[in-house]
Amino acid sequence: MTGSPGDAEFGFELVTCRWAERAWPPDRERDAVPVVARQLGTRNRRWDTVVVEADPAGLAAREAFGERTLDADLLHVVRHAPAEWAWYRDTLPDPGYPWRYVRAAIHRAEARDVVRTRRDGNRIEIRRIAPYPEWVRRIVAVENKPDLSASAARALGDQLSHDVETALADEVWVATAATSETVEPALLEDLPVEAGVLVLDFEGGGGPDARVAWHPATLDPTTDTSLSAPEKAAKRLELAERAYGSGWRSYVETMRPDCRWFELREEAGALVPWCAATECHQTAAECSGSCPEFQPEPPAWRTRGWPIEGGPGKGIQRLLARRRRRQRRR
Repeated sequence: MTGSPGDAEFGFELVTCRWAERAWPPDRERDAVPVVARQLGTRNRRWDTVVVEADPAGLAAREAFGERTLDADLLHVVRHAPAEWAWYRDTLPDPGYPWRYVRAAIHRAEARDVVRTRRDGNRIEIRRIAPYPEWVRRIVAVENKPDLSASAARALGDQLSHDVETALADEVWVATAATSETVEPALLEDLPVEAGVLVLDFEGGGGPDARVAWHPATLDPTTDTSLSAPEKAAKRLELAERAYGSGWRSYVETMRPDCRWFELREEAGALVPWCAATECHQTAAECSGSCPEFQPEPPAWRTRGWPIEGGPGKGIQRLLARRRRRQRRR
């Protein structure tokens, strides 16, 4: 697995996300914008990588509602806000829970400038800032297993079977690292035939070369499974919104970029965390305040620039945030 950032699945996951951002889909011409995120899912299932295939015009229209995620409560307000002023209880569907929670969501929406409000006596009236667009075309789930051992495949097989049966995503894939074998080991494991297999080859340097070893089946999220079709439609939009708001570079929010040893290094086309103290690509779990090598940035590092903008750690966060915004606007 030459060129892959270390042996950790975490590094492989970041490289897979960056590759998907650049080259998705692997098996057909691109006609959508890939919005890539990591570690997203539901209460019962979390995926390593999520690719939201977005309609280009719809994605551009989504920008009117800001960079942050719209959660379920905000979506309830934003999607049904009228073009003209109206009392919120006349225009919003019955939420199935007390209206006071809807009023709280309306106030949050107003604070984020995603809806307009005014008072008519004791009544709160709302008006949309723009129609909320239908920007999500398809959702693809990817499990990253650089070294797909037999034991890992058994556990993964159960998870993928759940994904296929639930059909919350349109496609399910396994991404693995290329080997020297004539037949990739992933094809010999007991995985659902509906799951695609994507092989990433790092031998050439730069970004990985990807090839489809097994094409996935197209699942139908509009059918009732353990979740009803309306429940799945709501969860899919919530997942897409979380992907839009977080992206895959949000890993830095769970690490310690304010450590003096924290760096970013380009590996296989992606910027991947590097610990200068241990000289390895650390995982998110390892990079914490409890790490024995953790040392805060010297105070002098945090006062460079005017006005004070923080040290290298803050600079890394700004860099990743800029790249996330740039990818959304492609």
